[in-house]
Amino acid sequence: MKLILAIINNDDAGEVSVALTKSGFTATKLATTGGFLKAGNTTFLIGTEDEKVDVALSIIASYSQKRQGLVPDGFEYTSGDYIGSLPNPTEITVGGATVFVMNIERFEKF
Repeated sequence: MKLILAIINNDDAGEVSVALTKSGFTATKLATTGGFLKAGNTTFLIGTEDEKVDVALSIIASYSQKRQGLVPDGFEYTSGDYIGSLPNPTEITVGGATVFVMNIERFEKF
């Protein structure tokens, strides 16, 4: 058994959720916030059999699109002890998905 933890941009989360459900997967959705942009994400927790992992990953990849975004003037960010700011609007890539697949030793559902 595997646990898929998928962090997905909110813009794509609805389509990912529908596609996973249509394919027979169940997921717990958590509202999460990214560290750099402080932007909204949805984190999916998906428990599945080992042989279905590739199907779930394919669905996530199909509906999680990268796109260009603009960081506004004067945007401030922190990285450890460093606090910085971007003086001009800066174009960055946002979206896509970050996915972790973990082995599950035991699963119980009550």
